[in-house]
Amino acid sequence: MASLFLIFSRLSPSSITSMNLTEFGVFFTFLGVVLLFDKGLLAMGNILFLSGLALTIGLKSTLQFFMKSQNYKGTISFGVGFFFVLIGWLILGMILESYGFLVLFSGFWPTLAVFVQRIPVLGWILQQPFFKSVYNARSENLIGKEIYHECIL
Repeated sequence: MASLFLIFSRLSPSSITSMNLTEFGVFFTFLGVVLLFDKGLLAMGNILFLSGLALTIGLKSTLQFFMKSQNYKGTISFGVGFFFVLIGWLILGMILESYGFLVLFSGFWPTLAVFVQRIPVLGWILQQPFFKSVYNARSENLIGKEIYHECIL
């Protein structure tokens, strides 16, 4: 608990506010799904998540992230899903948003995997042979694709 206090004491108030907006966005989206796709909570979660992301990394960086050529598919599906949630087609909107989120943030999964493996109990579970074989097969597949793409270019 003391280390968490040290981390937050070094952050600026605007950084804490932007991270809180992002966290509330994820929380409201989760709550909207749990409460049988409540339109208001899902829309509020989307707005809070996007505004928190923009405040956390900056507006220019957010626009650059969403406008990268490799992120177009994720950006379009996330945006169309966001629109569908706003007009009331919640299930289709959430499916499109989820797909867009996975495509947009797929580059962060290896970093997340390393982080999760260092969590005390969860890391031990993920070091078991079944999970380790799945992770190793997945990483070899990704490395093979990267080498293949580099050879083509």
